[in-house]
Amino acid sequence: MNLSWRYGLALIAVVSVAHVVSYSGPDLPPGPYCAAKPDSCCNGREDRCSAPILGTLCYCDDFCNRTTTDDCCPDFWSHCHGINPESTPETLRICFYNGREYEYGKKVTTNCNKCECTAVNEQLDMICEADPCMIEPELISEVNNDPTISWKAANYTPFWGHKLSEGIELRLGTLTPQKSTYGMVSLHPIYDSKRMARSFSALVNWPNKMAPIHDQGWCGASWAITTADVASDRFVIMSDGLETPELSAQQLLSCNNRGQQSCNGGYLDIAWQFSRKIGLVNEECFPYVGGNKKCTIPWKKTKSLKGSGCIPPSSPPTRVNRYTVSPAHRLGNETDIMYEIINSGPVQATMRVYQDFFAYTDGIYKKSRYVPQQLYGYHSVRIVGWGDENGIKYWLAANSWGESWGENGYFRIVRGVNECEIESFVIGVWAFTVENKAGVIG
Repeated sequence: MNLSWRYGLALIAVVSVAHVVSYSGPDLPPGPYCAAKPDSCCNGREDRCSAPILGTLCYCDDFCNRTTTDDCCPDFWSHCHGINPESTPETLRICFYNGREYEYGKKVTTNCNKCECTAVNEQLDMICEADPCMIEPELISEVNNDPTISWKAANYTPFWGHKLSEGIELRLGTLTPQKSTYGMVSLHPIYDSKRMARSFSALVNWPNKMAPIHDQGWCGASWAITTADVASDRFVIMSDGLETPELSAQQLLSCNNRGQQSCNGGYLDIAWQFSRKIGLVNEECFPYVGGNKKCTIPWKKTKSLKGSGCIPPSSPPTRVNRYTVSPAHRLGNETDIMYEIINSGPVQATMRVYQDFFAYTDGIYKKSRYVPQQLYGYHSVRIVGWGDENGIKYWLAANSWGESWGENGYFRIVRGVNECEIESFVIGVWAFTVENKAGVIG
């Protein structure tokens, strides 16, 4: 029996089972029943696949045992599955799975994989999908029991029961930069790298001023959230705290649609071009919904906040137009990134995310050897500081999976070795505040 139509994935046969039919005995009409029907009647759920019997109907589809009293035709098992219930041992008529018994057609779910009692090779087997899940208890145990790993893993409930492919598609969302973008000129400021602070945190240096932790939900929106958050941070810092906007990631998801894919991912360079040329509104004006919401900002007709349907800030300095930034610039190495953060604020970074990162709970992350190397996706995060612990240098970064993930929504990752490519594509911008006026729309 071909099961690829139902699963489309690797299957695991577990234990045999058969089902005793109710229609049997010498007084039954000889038939044939299922044998007289098209072959397709043995698959799926087709009420038309029935035959008259004893003043009622018997069925030949795979859901014939749809009631507490079986209504399969007498030749269902022999014709459709090559099973003779009368000759099948009693011990093979029950499906044993995880210590429990299941009847034919019964479905169960184990973590992110579905299982079903199905006829295979002249018997009934419990067939299960075998996809990797976002959260795997075995992986958590391997990480936590490895003394060489400097971080801990745990079950993050919102990710339990979801396939790893779902996480890569909908919990990340940054598309690999185009080759031309990788050629972006890197800034190389003049400074003494040996005098760089051993540790620094934008959260401490600018307390209660940095963008909060967000939860992108099941929407590949990291590209939009980090762009809006880094821009928000830069406006606070570059205006000396006079402008404190929380800028809208939803505007990027909904309105920055040329070359972007909304919840299916976006390019960082295109997001920054939109922020520079069109300008962003605040979160209150266009709140985040984590979905493909229609763009309601008439950005082609006006450049002002009021004309965009937003309420301009009431406290000085008075801003009339949307929030815009300079062209984005790339940062070339570890110390350049540190210098940028300490002088201008948090930066945007792209990293590879492997299966174990979804289960990170605390410590200094480094990809473990227990994950499939070929399964990963790209994700944008906001680096807000750095430090070292027990001789291990790390970056402090803000994620977008909610405050209950990781270290209150943040994580630390090994610094200076380009772990998970986190130092390969790091972006900074200059915020055009009302005070500096340069480049402000209008």
